[in-house]
Amino acid sequence: QVQLVESGGGLVQPGGSLRLSCAASGSFTSINAMGWHRQTPGKQRELVALIINGGGTHYADFVKGRFTISRDNAKNTVYLQMNSLKPEDTAVYYCNTLFNIGRVAWGQGTQVTVSS
Repeated sequence: QVQLVESGGGLVQPGGSLRLSCAASGSFTSINAMGWHRQTPGKQRELVALIINGGGTHYADFVKGRFTISRDNAKNTVYLQMNSLKPEDTAVYYCNTLFNIGRVAWGQGTQVTVSS
């Protein structure tokens, strides 16, 4: 089983930056990918960014050039650096991981609010 603990959310003005962190702990053989999704009320959860073993990354079009995902393998931690934030980036951001063979775990979510 894997536990994910997110941190770094909060309130920021438009154009500002935030850095989210997500640390994985527990009993697992391997972590194959880690990523971030987000969700706003009344909408489906959507993929923001993903990083796989070997360092390959994938970004949603709406964050390309603004957000950067990275991972510290030694700490089993994934980061999401969010720059040039917009009000439409306001959401609950969820960390998730694909571990062992085909198993998925989710964090509890962290609120990001972009407002003046």
